[in-house]
Amino acid sequence: MKILLTGKTGQVGYELERSLQGLGEIIALERSQMDLADLDQVRDVIRAVKPSLIVNPAAYTAVDKAESEPELAMRINGDAPGVMAEEARRLGAAMIHYSTDYVFDGAKTTPYLETDPAGPINVYGATKLAGEQAIQAAGIPYLILRTSWVYGMRGNNFLRTILRLAQEREELRIVADQYGAPTWCRTIAGTTARIVAQSKGASDAQEWRQERSGIYHLTAQGQTTWYGFAQAVLENAALAKKPILTPITTQDYPLPAKRPIHSAMSCEKLMNEFCQLPDWKHALINCFRDTAILNME
Repeated sequence: MKILLTGKTGQVGYELERSLQGLGEIIALERSQMDLADLDQVRDVIRAVKPSLIVNPAAYTAVDKAESEPELAMRINGDAPGVMAEEARRLGAAMIHYSTDYVFDGAKTTPYLETDPAGPINVYGATKLAGEQAIQAAGIPYLILRTSWVYGMRGNNFLRTILRLAQEREELRIVADQYGAPTWCRTIAGTTARIVAQSKGASDAQEWRQERSGIYHLTAQGQTTWYGFAQAVLENAALAKKPILTPITTQDYPLPAKRPIHSAMSCEKLMNEFCQLPDWKHALINCFRDTAILNME
C-alpha cells in the first residue's frame, strides 16, 4: 500500500509519519512539495504518486487570521480536500482527513455526537465543514476524524504558548468559560495508525465503503476549560517560578473569531469501532514525560 501524507512538518503530520511506519510505503510531503493553496499542484502530485490511501492532516489553522483571509482558508480547508477526494475517486483510493470541533456552534451542553447538526460560528469552522462535505460528496471510502484543542511540543499551540508566557509574565489571564478536550497530537497519530492497521491497511476500499466510512470524533477523554488546561500544564511543567493564573470570561478576552462555548465531543462511536482513547490529563502527563526523556537523550 502506498500512503500519501500531507503536512509532514505540522504537529499531527510529524507524528503520523512515524506512527504509520510499517503500514505501507509512506510518501510524506511538506508544503513546498504539496501546497494545498495550489489546487493544480495538489492534483499533479496525487496523479504522480498514485496512492492507495491519502492521509491529510495539513490545514489552514490560524483561527483568528481566517476571519481576514476567508478565501485562502476556504481554498486550503474546503477546496483542496475536495480535489484530493476527486483524485482518490479516479484512483480507487481511500482518504483519511482531519476536521475540528469548531464545526459546531457550542450551544449544546452535552458532548456532541457525529449525528448532531453542524453550525460553525467562525470562518475556520465553516471552511473545515466545507472540506468534510466535499469529501463526503466524492463517493469514496473515507474517514473524517474530528479532533479538538490539539497540542504537542512542536509548532504553535496552547501548551507551548503557556510555557513561553509562564517564563515572561507573573500573571496569566486565561479564559475559563469555554469547554473542550485537549488532545495530544500523538494520540491522534497513534489512533490513526491503529485504525489503518485494523482496516487491512486501508487498501480494502469496499470494506470502508460498506462498514467503516464516515465521520468519527477523535479526542482525549474528559473535558476542561482553557483555564483548567493551563493549570494542568503548569502543574506538570518543570519551571523554577510559576505565574499566577487568573480565570477570565470570553468577553474579557475578545478575539476576531468567535469560539464555541461548549465543544466537547463524544468519541463513543470511534471507541466502539476501533480502540479506546486516553484521558486528557493522562495524555498530557505522557507528553511531558516523553519530552523529558528526549531531553535526557
